[in-house]
Amino acid sequence: MATKPRKQENMSTSVLPQVSHDVKNLDLADLGKRRIEWANQSMPVLQSIRKEFIKNQPLKGIRIAACLHVTTETANLAITLRDGGADVVLCASNPLSTQDDVAASLVRDYNISVYAIKGEDNESYYKHILSALDHKPHLTMDDGADLVSTAFTKRQDVVEGIIAGTEETTTGVIRLRAMAKDGALKYPIIAVNDALTKHMFDNRYGTGQSTMDGVIRCTNSLIAGSKFVIAGYGWCGRGLASRARGMGADVIVTEIEPIKAIEAVMDGYRVMSMAEAAKIGDIFVTVTGNKNVISREHFDAMKNGAVVANSGHFNVEIDIPALEKMASSKRQTREFVDEYGLKDGRKIYLLGEGRLINLAAAEGHPASVMDMSFANQALSCEYLVKNQKSLERKVYSVPEELDKKVARLKLESMGIKIDRLTPEQEEYLASWSEGT
Repeated sequence: MATKPRKQENMSTSVLPQVSHDVKNLDLADLGKRRIEWANQSMPVLQSIRKEFIKNQPLKGIRIAACLHVTTETANLAITLRDGGADVVLCASNPLSTQDDVAASLVRDYNISVYAIKGEDNESYYKHILSALDHKPHLTMDDGADLVSTAFTKRQDVVEGIIAGTEETTTGVIRLRAMAKDGALKYPIIAVNDALTKHMFDNRYGTGQSTMDGVIRCTNSLIAGSKFVIAGYGWCGRGLASRARGMGADVIVTEIEPIKAIEAVMDGYRVMSMAEAAKIGDIFVTVTGNKNVISREHFDAMKNGAVVANSGHFNVEIDIPALEKMASSKRQTREFVDEYGLKDGRKIYLLGEGRLINLAAAEGHPASVMDMSFANQALSCEYLVKNQKSLERKVYSVPEELDKKVARLKLESMGIKIDRLTPEQEEYLASWSEGT
C-alpha cells in the first residue's frame, strides 16, 4: 500500500567532541550518515517515539550499553535512546555484522561511542564488549546475551549497578531463561524477541528476505528449481520457506518438533529428517538456535556442490570443525564463500564462515520491519526505568500495551484504520449469560 511521503527529519548535528571508540575508519562516516538517514525514512514508528523521547526525556541520566548488530537501523535506535536522555555506548553482537561506515558516523556525527569493526577476531570482539561494560551501564541491551554473560563472568564489578536489560533474539532469550532457572540471572530482562510485533514480523519477513539476499549475494545462484533445505520451522524458518518458495525453490523442511513439522506439511512443504534431506539438497540454511544441526554424517551424504549457510545467531548450528577435519583442501572462491574439497573429490561450500548470513553477506533486515523491533526496544527501556523497583530477577515478556502501541503506530504510519468495538460489543464479550 502506498504511503504518504514524509518530511525527512534533520538528524544532523554540529561538530561534536570525539567520544571514545574503536572503529575501522572515521573517514567512512559521510557514507554512513547518508545510509542512516535513508533507513530513518522507513522507520516512522521509531521516529514517533523519538519525538516523545525528546519531549519527555524518560532516559535522562541513564547509561546504556548495547551489544547489537551495528547497522543503519541500530544506529537510529541508538540516536532515539540518546535523544531520550541516555548516554549510549554500542558494541557488535557478531564479528561479521558491523557496517563500518555506520559505526564511523555514529562516532563522528552523533557523539555515540562505538566499539565494532567488521571481521574482528574473537579477542577483539570480547575486548569491545568489555569496553562497553567499562561504561558502567544502568541498562544492558543484548542480541544473543554475550553482553550479559560477559558481565556475569568477567565484570561482576559492574553488575551491581545494572537496573535491568533487554534481549532481542530467540538464542539470547533461551540463554537468559536458562540463567533465570539456575538462579544466575542478576537483574530483570525484557525478552523483546517475544513481542508479537517483533517475532511475527522481524523474524518472519525480515529474516526470510534478508537470508535469501545473503545467499544470493554470496553465490549468485538461481533459486528457482533448486532443492532448498531449511532446518527449523519457527518464525524465521516460516519466513525463509515462504521466500524460497516464492522464488521457485523446491522447499524441504527438517524439524524436531512434531507440531511444527505437521504445520510445515500443511503449508505445502516437504518434511523429512536432515539425514534424508542431506542426500538431495542443493542449498541448506539452518535457523534453529541449536548446535550441530548439520554434522559430519550430513556432510558425508551431501552431493558435490552443496551450499551450506546459517541464519541463526551463533555459528554453532553447522559443525564447522567436523567439516574442517573432513576437508583435504580449503580456499575462498568468492567473497564470503569457502570451498571445502573432500577426499572423495566432492566440494562443499560454506557461506559467511557459518555466521548469520543475512548480516555477514547482506545488510540484515529491511528498516521498515526493524522499525517495530527497535520501537519495542526503546519502549521497553522506558518501561524498565519507570518500573525498576517492582521487577524481579527474571525474564519478562514485553507488556501487551507496549506491543499494541507499536502495532497501532505502524498502522497509522501506513495510513490504515481499523474498527473499534462498540459498547454493546464490549458488553457482549464480557458477559457469560447472553447466548443464542
